[in-house]
Amino acid sequence: MNKLLYPFAAALILAGSAFTFIAAQNWQIADGYSIAFTSDDASGIFKGFKGNIAFDEQTPATAKFDVTIDVSSINTGNGLQNKHAKSDEWFDAAKFPVIHYTSQKVTKTASGWLATGDLEIHGVKKSTPIPFTFKKTATGGLFAGTFTVNRNDFKLGKPGGDVGEQIKLDISVPVNK
Repeated sequence: MNKLLYPFAAALILAGSAFTFIAAQNWQIADGYSIAFTSDDASGIFKGFKGNIAFDEQTPATAKFDVTIDVSSINTGNGLQNKHAKSDEWFDAAKFPVIHYTSQKVTKTASGWLATGDLEIHGVKKSTPIPFTFKKTATGGLFAGTFTVNRNDFKLGKPGGDVGEQIKLDISVPVNK
């Protein structure tokens, strides 16, 4: 009986270890990224962005995005608007210094990829799908995506205020191996 158990255990260990070598490619965020936002009334960019990106087109189940945006790096092109956006009336950068996104799942779509995960803004966490594309380059790749969030979902500003509720985000992130 024990003689039968050893080959079975060895086969189980060998089969299990085969799956441990499947891992996503880790990417380093390169200079030249762009995190832009637009609405009917306001637009700008965030200049502070960092995080960890693991992605392999062949194994999307192993992909993971864990990134943050520095709220105080907001730039609308208007100093007074920047100060107002960082205030407790909007982002409250002193209390909530980062916007955080952590993917839970990445799947292939007809036009690229879809990351579904938790987006946390202003202390409110919401499941958010982010469609994106990935193009390999000679030294790495480029992630790009566009999606819309409703600022009221994250308690940003006053509902129905002077700024539109739908905020479009355009993201372009070059990466290196």
